[in-house]
Formats: sequence, C-alpha cells, structure tokens
Amino acid sequence: MNSSPRPSLWKWYLCGLLLLATTINYMDRQTLANAADAVKAEFGMNDARYGHLGTTFGLAFAAGSLLFGFLCERWSLRWLYPLVLGGWSLAGLFSSWATSYQEFMAARIMLGFFEAGHWPCALKTTFNLLKPEERMMGNSVLQSGASIGAIITPHVVLYLSQHHPDGWRYAFQVVAWSGVVWIALWLLSYRQPASSPAGAESSSSGPQSPLMPLLQSRRFWAIALLLIGIQIPWHMILQWLKLFLLSRGYDQAQAAQFISFYYIATDLGCLAAGVLSMRMVKGGRVDVHHAKRRIFTFATCGVSCMVLIPLLAKGWLLLAVLLVVAASSLALFPCYYSFVQELSASHVSRLTGLFSMWVWVITSPLHSLFGIIADSTHTYDWGLALTGFAPWLGVLAMKLLWDTQKPNDSTVAAR
Repeated sequence: MNSSPRPSLWKWYLCGLLLLATTINYMDRQTLANAADAVKAEFGMNDARYGHLGTTFGLAFAAGSLLFGFLCERWSLRWLYPLVLGGWSLAGLFSSWATSYQEFMAARIMLGFFEAGHWPCALKTTFNLLKPEERMMGNSVLQSGASIGAIITPHVVLYLSQHHPDGWRYAFQVVAWSGVVWIALWLLSYRQPASSPAGAESSSSGPQSPLMPLLQSRRFWAIALLLIGIQIPWHMILQWLKLFLLSRGYDQAQAAQFISFYYIATDLGCLAAGVLSMRMVKGGRVDVHHAKRRIFTFATCGVSCMVLIPLLAKGWLLLAVLLVVAASSLALFPCYYSFVQELSASHVSRLTGLFSMWVWVITSPLHSLFGIIADSTHTYDWGLALTGFAPWLGVLAMKLLWDTQKPNDSTVAAR
C-alpha cells in the first residue's frame, strides 16, 4: 500500500465485498425459512422436525466456528475465504437435490459448518483494514448484508414457487451460483495489507499474548453472555417469522412483502448504529467503548418490544412493533463485533470462532424446544415474546463482568 488515495477507497470496497458475502450467507440460510411451508410439506415435517433442522444447523455452525476461527489465524484470507464460500455454496446445491428429510438435514449440516467460516474471516478483514474508530462502521456494513439477503430471498422464493412446482429447489441453486461469482471477485480484489492500522496487530508477526488467560477473564465471559442474549431473538425470528405471519392470517404474498420490510428495517438499524457510533466519538461526547455500550442498551430496549406480541391482533400495530424489533435486533451485532475486536488484538479470529461455537451450542437446541412448544400450544406468540428479554443478559454481563475487570489483570487485551 502507498500514500495514494486508493487504499482508503480499497478498504471500503472490500467492506462492500464483505457485505455481499454476508448477503449470500443469509440468502442461503433464509431460503429454508422462506420456503418453510413447501419444504415441510415435501418431507412431511411437523414444527418439531422443522425445529430439529435449526438445531443441527446450529451445532454444525458451532463446529465450523471453532475450526475456521483457528484456521483464519494461520491461513491466508485470500484462499481461506473462497474455500468457505465454495463449501457453503456446494451445500446449497445439495439442499436443492435432496430427496428425503435425512438428505436435506445432511445438506443443512454442511451448510452450517461452512457458513460459520464467514464471520472469523470477515472480522479479521475489518480488523486488519480499519482503524479502531472505523471498525464499528465497517462491522455495520458487513452485517447489513444479512438484511439485504433476507430482503431479497422472500421474493426469489415466491417468484420461483409461482412459476415452478419445485421453485424452492431452484432458489437454493440460484443462491449457490451467486457464491461462485463472489469467489471470483474476491480473488481479483483482495491483497494482504502491507501495514495494519493503528491498534491492529498481525497474528503472524511478533509474539502473541497467551490465549488461555484471556479465556478465563471476566471480559471474555461478559461477551460470551452478551452474545447469547443477542443471538436468541435474532435467530428465532430468522427461522420462524414467516410461519408466525401465516399463523396470524397473512397470505404468502403478504408475508413475503412484510419480511422484506422487516429486513429493510434491520439494515437501517444496523447502519444507524455504525453512523451514530462514529458521530458520538467524533463529537468528543464519549469514548469509543462507551459509545458502543450506550447504543447496545438503547437497542436492547427496542428488542424488548417483542413482549407485546401476544397482546396484539393482526394489523398495523403488530407490524409496527415487529419493525421496531427489527431495527433494534441487528443494531446489537456491530456492538458485539467491536467488543470482540477490543478484547484482544492477537486473537480476533480465534475469539470469533470460540464465541460462535459457544453460542450455537447453547442456543441451537432452542429451535427444537420452540417447535415443540408451537406444536403443543398451536401458536408462535409466547415463544417469540419470551425471547425479547434475552438481550438484557448482555447489558447485565457488561456491567457486572466487563466493568469489574481488574486493571492489573494479566488478561487485559494485548495492544
């Protein structure tokens, strides 16, 4: 890299590629959620068996998180990232070819395993490219791809289902081939930065701080609990929103249209979190860390609106509450990513993988439990409402564990 203006533009261009990777990641994941009724009918699933798909996907995601989190510190991102994209794109094709519930579940396991590699690779990229005060904005850009993927997918699935009896299978194939396009763009665009911005430390040069003491620190466990709190509402809605809307009397087209609006709101909330963080820091009103903390608490209040779901009938007020939840739920994730990057400069990818493994192992069985509750109560309302309390676990964990980290503790992040 040199002193020309190109590197500055290049790093944000790469953030745009990360956004596109997240978009494809969530399109692959959301194809099932948006074709849930067709897939359930195809393979004779009830809600409990459908919930098991979410559980096995999550456990595979946990295993992939651990492996790719460690590989990311040792292998070049130029080659590891395309391997990850290629793996989950192939899994998408296998999903479209499945002829039984068991084959479809195997494809979901493969999809979860390889999709997990996206997050360590993406966070390592933003960490290497961006300055500390820029990272939350960069993380917001890459995370906003989740919303874009979720916006596009309902319309892809709806269009194909209306024009072909096996439309959900074609949807998996369309998304899978888009991953091949991304691989070509990445290989043409990515190069290892010649130098890291202030506050970054290459994992391949110089001594690293030990990992084990860090895992025993209060701050590590503060983030571990925080991640559980934000994962539960986001992923429960991700998998169950369409079925919830259908259960409330909305038809296929109405559900697809609202799901797009829902994820537009998540995108706006995510980007707003990044912009607000930069403005708060630039204005000198608060430091980087406390700006993130304030945004996290405010977004948690918005997610808590989920407790109103059982009290609301079909109509604009129910949909308005869901949009507030949408904007708030994704705004939590850039905060989490930035807390991980703040925890240690030496182990960003390893920590990302370990946190992802931890949270998917803990929360994945909740999909099966959610399905069992839905089968027994014949409603999705109460399961969704209860998840609205989850992000407060993160607020409390940061207050009780992060704020009480001893200054002379050997696990303070390497800088």
